[in-house]
Amino acid sequence: MIVNQLDCDELHARVDALADLLVDTVDGGASIGFLAPLDRAAALTWWKERAAAVAAGQLAVWAARDGERVVGTVSLAFPDKPNSRHRAELVKLMVHRDARGQGLGRTLLTTAEEAAAAAGLTLLHLDTETDSLAEHLYRAAGWTRIGAIPDYAAAPDGVLRPTSIYFKKLAPTDLVR
Repeated sequence: MIVNQLDCDELHARVDALADLLVDTVDGGASIGFLAPLDRAAALTWWKERAAAVAAGQLAVWAARDGERVVGTVSLAFPDKPNSRHRAELVKLMVHRDARGQGLGRTLLTTAEEAAAAAGLTLLHLDTETDSLAEHLYRAAGWTRIGAIPDYAAAPDGVLRPTSIYFKKLAPTDLVR
């Protein structure tokens, strides 16, 4: 398994595989902003629209590959305001259903955390569906839950679900593999 950060050209080169991962993740019930069934063309468009943010340095995307197949991804979204340069939002942590249960989610999370710390960031934050598998991953990785918002987002099946908000302070000694 290879995990690497994608530049704009690599994102374009892997857009089909990234779209397949997004469709699989939504079809698998993960609440990542889309309703099921997710049309593959819509998934392709969504990933293509991320390229400009990657090129501008507003978004960092890592992909985990098994051969040419993308089996996981995670991103960091960087704020554009001067008073926010110390933090980023962890977004779109996805693991293909076939690759779950092998530690890939934790590997992707650690990759993003280490890259953020190396870039001098001191704070990460995220939101995730309350009681989801992802929430258990974040807790196990030392993230702090600060609360939940009821009926925040629709799950892929359209049912409104609560969302939990998490943060993690970063320092080189805080990162645990």
